[in-house]
Amino acid sequence: MRILFALCFLTLIVSSCAQQAPRKPVSQKSGSYINESIQRNKQLITEEENYIKELIKGDTTKTYQSSTNGFWYTYIQKDTLGKTITPQLGDLVLFSYNLNTLAGKSILSKEEIGNTVTQIDQSNQELISGIREGLKIMKEGETITFLLPSHKAYGYYGLDNKIGSNTPISTTVTLLEIKDQTKN
Repeated sequence: MRILFALCFLTLIVSSCAQQAPRKPVSQKSGSYINESIQRNKQLITEEENYIKELIKGDTTKTYQSSTNGFWYTYIQKDTLGKTITPQLGDLVLFSYNLNTLAGKSILSKEEIGNTVTQIDQSNQELISGIREGLKIMKEGETITFLLPSHKAYGYYGLDNKIGSNTPISTTVTLLEIKDQTKN
């Protein structure tokens, strides 16, 4: 019995001292999911941009310009007073805007949103990038309609129950006032 106990004890000591081999991962990560996601997003952007370009072709009453920031715009009220100042980094701007589907159906009116104040490139990150970038090309008193692909609008998340995931939108923005912060 002692011999059996000693053998068990010796086996236990020898097996506990042996190095354990590392476990293999349950799943191995490859770049395939990320690559597939990138391809889906590129395809989505291309489809949205083509759709917007078709809408622009069909709208012969307005002249649209393409922005270097990935959206299109048309002037509703262009500066006629010869103002040359556009908002600069840090300037406060007061503006109003609405949100519509590309088909023109109202999502949120200017009255529902109210006037908005933001500081150019320094605050209000909740404001969608299409409007933040669009404000930089505007002059005081101008009204511009922007056609925004979803990645310049509310993207994957949408907006509450009002704008679905990956939905391009139209927004008409009026720049009411620019307050130069460098003078303060």
